[in-house]
Amino acid sequence: MVRFAAAAVSLLVMLAGFSSAFAQENGRPQRKPDVWYVPTQHELVKRMLDLAEVRPGDVVYDLGCGDGRIVIAAARDRHVRGVGVDIDPRRIRDARANAERAGVQDMVTFRVADLFETDIREATVVMLYLLPEVNRKLKPKLFAELRPGARVVSHDFDMGPDWPPDKTEDYGVDRLFLWVMPPMDAR
Repeated sequence: MVRFAAAAVSLLVMLAGFSSAFAQENGRPQRKPDVWYVPTQHELVKRMLDLAEVRPGDVVYDLGCGDGRIVIAAARDRHVRGVGVDIDPRRIRDARANAERAGVQDMVTFRVADLFETDIREATVVMLYLLPEVNRKLKPKLFAELRPGARVVSHDFDMGPDWPPDKTEDYGVDRLFLWVMPPMDAR
């Protein structure tokens, strides 16, 4: 009976691996994304980079990067490295193609990954266009992994009442929020 159970568990693990590989190859996310894909308008991308004061030496991460436009613009216009993370392989495929078209493929990296499991410690700037509940769920990770002085910019949604933004800017119907990570002893 123990051998049968062990064989059954092994078979299930193997099938799960094949299922995961099949989903990746066929362009489907391994799990449902936390937010739907809505691209940020190009003018707002520029304003987000301005608000974060992106400058040489920065590493810009976009969590939920979609087609990669934010990190591509950061690389192209600010000459910084960028990392885009999205759980949807189709979006990452599009982002890589867009980076190649823009000629910045050597300055940006795109990863099919869960933003909650991604190591963001090298980021000096983090860009977000997520839902309020996702931002709040992400907040402990930002506090744990980002260095003091790192900047976080969110399009349209804040982090909740216990972490007010350092700056807010309105552009028509859109709102941008900026947080500058405090010293570790103030978190």
